[in-house]
Amino acid sequence: MSALLQVSNLTTVFDTPRRPVAAVDDVSFAIEAGETLGLVGESGSGKSVTALSIMRLVQPPGRVAGGRIVFNGQDLLTLDDKAMRAIRGAGIALIFQEPMTALNPVFRVGDQIAETLLVHGRATRREAKARAVELLRAVRIPDPGSRVNDYPHQLSGGMRQRVLIAISLACQPSLVIADEPTTALDVTIQAEILDLLREMKTAMSLSLLLITHDLGVIAETADRVAVMYAGRIVETGPVRAIFRNPGHPYTRGLLASMPGGGPGQRLRAIDGSVPLLGALPPGCAFNPRCPDRFEPCTEARPPDYPAGPQQTAKCYLHDPQFASRMPQSAIRNVDAR
Repeated sequence: MSALLQVSNLTTVFDTPRRPVAAVDDVSFAIEAGETLGLVGESGSGKSVTALSIMRLVQPPGRVAGGRIVFNGQDLLTLDDKAMRAIRGAGIALIFQEPMTALNPVFRVGDQIAETLLVHGRATRREAKARAVELLRAVRIPDPGSRVNDYPHQLSGGMRQRVLIAISLACQPSLVIADEPTTALDVTIQAEILDLLREMKTAMSLSLLLITHDLGVIAETADRVAVMYAGRIVETGPVRAIFRNPGHPYTRGLLASMPGGGPGQRLRAIDGSVPLLGALPPGCAFNPRCPDRFEPCTEARPPDYPAGPQQTAKCYLHDPQFASRMPQSAIRNVDAR
């Protein structure tokens, strides 16, 4: 069975006075019908640019420089603007991470939901208004008949996020891309939003691309995970397998930095910071921060290696030809898996 979304060798660059800089670098992944794929990584790793590339919403000086994005058998990069507008919202919906900037402050939330239905010819104006109330009720906004007339500033952050979810689901898309849907919300509201997304996914048989820097969110919500670093996907696999046996030192560092130790125990952090995209180190981009780096890591970018059943990692630790040259610390980490 072919995937609902197949992204192959996607490269998105930003043109600078000196040269194009890749924010998304040769990225490939697939999402099956009914599946949730978690895309995780630190800020600046290229997650949001990947989402905007899929929707063809990258603004100049950014541009998609290569690759294929096949959705329901159509390569989105070959469609004209009219055909792409028909897919946005109806076939693929995007939930932006900041509802206060995604929602228009001068229009009532009900009108913004109704507009989505009208643009795609899914309802008459009267039907769209009634459907807006139904959608607000579906996303658990109390008193939807009254709230449909509110402006965004009259709603709490959690309610505004629910409105964005209602807009994204209005035309019953096959795929929803949720870009950091719980950012800036308190823990209780975060849990409610995640519960809502899971409920809507099941009820409407959706596929979901969940973009986050929070591995806890991935553990609760995703079926598979793709770990992104410096514009590249460095590890993919089933969530349980990667949480149990991370194959890439970066993934291992992310998992180790999750809170969960005893009271008073210091949080662990990955040394250093994400490199500037225009100044990546030679070889593996993670090598300056990697506790397991050895000779080949600074020479050439590693390809994908099998790291377990249905699991791959871009790391020379999984290349048998380098086994005799690995440092003892790296061997211990590989054996620990």
